[in-house]
Amino acid sequence: MATTFVGVNGSGGAAATLAVLLHDDGTLSHRHAQLLARPDALIRDVADALHVLGMLHGHHPDLFARALAHGQPQTVAPWLTTASEGFTIERQWLTALVAAVGPLPSTPGQAESEAAVLSQRHALNTLMQSDRAGCAVGAAAALALDWTGIRALLSRAASRLGVAIPPDALPSPDDVYAVLDAFAAQPPFERAIRFGAQQLLAQHRGMWNLLEARASARNEI
Repeated sequence: MATTFVGVNGSGGAAATLAVLLHDDGTLSHRHAQLLARPDALIRDVADALHVLGMLHGHHPDLFARALAHGQPQTVAPWLTTASEGFTIERQWLTALVAAVGPLPSTPGQAESEAAVLSQRHALNTLMQSDRAGCAVGAAAALALDWTGIRALLSRAASRLGVAIPPDALPSPDDVYAVLDAFAAQPPFERAIRFGAQQLLAQHRGMWNLLEARASARNEI
């Protein structure tokens, strides 16, 4: 049975659609991400996740900036600017965590794994530069919302590694949902937003699947 949401902030539309997607396919729903959030998670698995997250999201320009540079309506441009500024802090924090955790753990199939992550990064960069109106907005919104789950893992890692946890500077979920509903006043935009969000979450899910497979391979060594 499909999950049903009454709405977000009392409404339906794009915001409610994205809430359903996050519930079903977001980071917090993935088994391996849940394991990494535990205080007894193996540090080598945590290290692997930090390094892969750095490969996927630690580069400049970030995905919010890429979407903004491609040209976006004024309805969403200020929000994307704020998100990009906040994500700069997140990227710096992620870099500090990668440095603190040490080298990437030895894992069978390393070259293939790196190629897979680079392919995911290319897919995300392409998504943010889509000419389909609303696609990049949906992907950016999904990233901002799913980062809440990723940030929980980063915060747990930071506590274990003795790295300071910066205040969350990304737009709040309420702000994200409000912008989505304001932007998706027309059905074509809403469909594009849904597509962009689905693609972003699919790449994140692929990342967690890869990390889970890598952890399993290390346990068999």
